[in-house]
Amino acid sequence: MPDLDSLSILFIWTAIAIYAAAFVAYAFDLARRSEVHADARLVREREAVLVGAGSAEVGAGGDAVASDVPASDAPAKPRYVMARIGTALTVLGFLFQLAATITRGIAAERVPWANLYEFAMTGTLLVVFVYLVVNTRVDLRFLGTFITGLVVVLMGAAAISFYVGVVPLMDPLKSVWLVIHVFVASLGTAFFALACALSVLQLMQSRRERRIAEGLEKPGPRFLGTLPNAERLEGMAFRFAIVGFIFWTFTLIAGAIWAQDAWGRYWGFDVKETWTFIIWVLYAGYIHARATRGWRGNPSAWLSIVGFTAVIFNFTIVNVFFKGLHAYSGLS
Repeated sequence: MPDLDSLSILFIWTAIAIYAAAFVAYAFDLARRSEVHADARLVREREAVLVGAGSAEVGAGGDAVASDVPASDAPAKPRYVMARIGTALTVLGFLFQLAATITRGIAAERVPWANLYEFAMTGTLLVVFVYLVVNTRVDLRFLGTFITGLVVVLMGAAAISFYVGVVPLMDPLKSVWLVIHVFVASLGTAFFALACALSVLQLMQSRRERRIAEGLEKPGPRFLGTLPNAERLEGMAFRFAIVGFIFWTFTLIAGAIWAQDAWGRYWGFDVKETWTFIIWVLYAGYIHARATRGWRGNPSAWLSIVGFTAVIFNFTIVNVFFKGLHAYSGLS
């Protein structure tokens, strides 16, 4: 019988495979959305022809007469079956990843986020969790390809490059702040990921709307016609960024308190501390500029994307290649 850590590895690779299948299902969903948008456009064009024909009859006879051409039926509300399949697979992958995280924690006899591999495991788990919970209130299945793709890439890279066996905690990590600080940082990252995905779609939708206004025949990917408009996408991204910013602010404060307990100072410009603060400044600027100066549209979307890029940079490059007091990646 394999030990719990080996079982955790088996669960995590199973979850990665299921997330990859969910990614494919969501990709097919986007293709289906393109078909739905094309069909809806044909219906609108047909109705326009029928309306034009009716107007011609009125003009010729002086009185309105019934047209022999039947009015088009209202199109049925599309059923995105592949999106449902993708979501079901995402739930299944989440359960396997949760099992992997729990078994790793039991094997280590502590919370499973004390090194880079475990942080990736827990962080991506929370990204999927937040995505699934929000989906119960707002239909965000059109983000499925981004979310599952991100998790497959991050978790796959972590399992290949960042994996380390279970080892005892280093002395500075033996604190209740390990439970609070890292968990809240992971939760904030999950909300930033959703905000970034919405911002990417906002840029695409904004470009499409601009090209439609210019009268271009092919304004962009057709699936965008089934998504909310750019303003709606921006509003959702802004709300997710605010929630993430609140968690990140607590992360910064909790980290300073932990630093005082561990090293006798609240702030020392360690590279990890500095990058955490840079991320906070980026999102603070994004929220302030959009809320008080009306800096909306594409500039706000780019700030959101830059902010999440800094989060990923902090998680990968800073943890692996920069040395400092926060060198807890577990890698030699």
